[in-house]
Order: sequence, then structure tokens, then C-alpha cells
Amino acid sequence: MNSAAKKTWAPLHYANVLSQYAVWAAGALIIASVLLICFDVIARKFWGFNTGGADELSSFAFAISTSWALAFATLQRANVRVDVLYQLLPVKVAALLDWLSVVALGVFMVFLTWYAKDVLSASWIQDSAANSTMATPLWIPQGLWFLGLLWMCIVMTLMLVRSSYLLVTGDLTALQDLCGVRSAQEEAEEEAANGERLIQSEREKVVA
Repeated sequence: MNSAAKKTWAPLHYANVLSQYAVWAAGALIIASVLLICFDVIARKFWGFNTGGADELSSFAFAISTSWALAFATLQRANVRVDVLYQLLPVKVAALLDWLSVVALGVFMVFLTWYAKDVLSASWIQDSAANSTMATPLWIPQGLWFLGLLWMCIVMTLMLVRSSYLLVTGDLTALQDLCGVRSAQEEAEEEAANGERLIQSEREKVVA
């Protein structure tokens, strides 16, 4: 995380670290599902058999990886916001909207997680299984999916506490760094930094 505000407050710093691990795990799930589907297609084409569960497992992997990536995307301000008018507003008004965006997203996530808990509880109590040849107990993928949503709620709580403090103390720059819309300059600087890392990596390969 680039901003000092996110680094100096320990809870958000550790939340960012854990969210990064979660998003790596989510990426690994997606890659694993892609490899499984590729193997399934090749096996069906050349050897006349299939794994029998690639579509089911990949759908589970997609749902789980999506929920696990939510917190990291939010902390990195990668979530989409309409900013046509936002860029034209006074700093104080924009800061208030940033805080309201955290509140609105937090409320939405609480409701979503609450109903996800009901779905998980029903699957656990009824011992529900997927309507497929694998008959996967649904509480397993739903439980992993629910954990991602629950972690998102925890992160949103931390962001709400921090953003409220920054709003009350008048540290609007730190508030924007935490939950504001990313500017074109910030995105350009990030892309430039990524380009420099790629160039450095290529140079190291050439030297090796």
C-alpha cells in the first residue's frame, strides 16, 4: 500500500498483508481451475475421457476467489466508482463522499454476508450436496466463499473506523489516500513503476 496513512495504522497494515495473501490464494484457485479445464478438454479430445467435475470445481473456484479478492481490491481502491462529478467537487465535499462510500459499501457487505451465512447454515443443517456426479457437500465451497465475505466485512469495519477518524481530524489527504477515487496521475505512476520493475527484471535476466 503506497500511502503513509495505511502504513502507519497497524490494523489496516496487517489487514492489507492478509488480504494480499488471500488474493494470491484466489489467483492460485483460478489458475488451478484453468489448468483443470484445459486437461479436461485435452483428455476428452485425445483419450476419450473427462474428469467429470471440471465445470463444477471451476464454478466453486470462481465464487471463492471472487470473495477472497474483495478486501484487497477495496484496500487498493481498485473498485469502480463513477467520478465524473467527483473530480470537480471541493475537497471537503469529495472527502465526505469518500466516507459515505465506505459506509454504503460496508452496509451492503454486512447484508450480503448475513444472507450468505443463512445459505451456509441451511446447507450445513440439511447436509446439502451439489446436484452432480461429484455430489460435493455444499457447505465446503460455501464456507470458503463465506470466509471471504466475512473478511471483507472486517476490513470495511477497519476502514470505516480509520476514515471516520481522518474525517473528524480534518486529515482529508489521508482520507482520500485511504478510500478516495484514484486519480489519473496515481494510476500513471503505478504503471510507470510496474514498467520499471519489468525492465529491471529483463536486465537481470540478460546479465544472468
